[in-house]
Amino acid sequence: MITQVYEVGTKEEAILVAKAGVDNIGVLVGDGEFPRELGIEKVKEIFDVISAPAKKVALTLSSNIEKIENIVRSLNPDILHLGALPELLTPDDVSKLKQTFPNLSIMRSIPVIGEESVEMAKSYEGVADYLLLDSHKINDNQVGATGMVHDWNISKKIVESVKIPVILAGGLGADNVASAIQKIRPYGVDSKTRTDKKESHEKDINEVIKFVQNAKSA
Repeated sequence: MITQVYEVGTKEEAILVAKAGVDNIGVLVGDGEFPRELGIEKVKEIFDVISAPAKKVALTLSSNIEKIENIVRSLNPDILHLGALPELLTPDDVSKLKQTFPNLSIMRSIPVIGEESVEMAKSYEGVADYLLLDSHKINDNQVGATGMVHDWNISKKIVESVKIPVILAGGLGADNVASAIQKIRPYGVDSKTRTDKKESHEKDINEVIKFVQNAKSA
């Protein structure tokens, strides 16, 4: 079971998260358009301390292709995670990115909001290397980082309907990750809010450790 943790904000956090056994270490990168984005130079410093087998994941919420391409060229991440709203970044846009960077692994966020999410996920067959199923608030300008659990029945249907490896996100922490895995059987699981320190966006390493242990033993 692959484990993925966001949002790592410092080199020190990255080292501790890697020691906890996290497979995919995610950093939010951008130019300040969205809250908590880290600039490219800061992300470079963090990525410099992440080594295999852990993977460096660059999450961008931007729908600007030029900005996204600059992130890839500047950071050379193991995985590019596209978190823009579906209507702002289409499967055709993602396909063009794959053509530009044929060796790049791309993860695409899918908001789990209803049965329509199943067809949305299917539209990325042959385009995205991974799907990340996440919760979404109506009128929110990004997918995820809500701390909310969505309808796992829809997530299960998506896992059973696509050939793309699926990472489950949305309100997952040490206390519910095992039951999520047992019900949905995803390729991997992701945590952000529930592995943060209370009232903070810093990582709670003890919660990260428990999350990884419970996911790996599920």
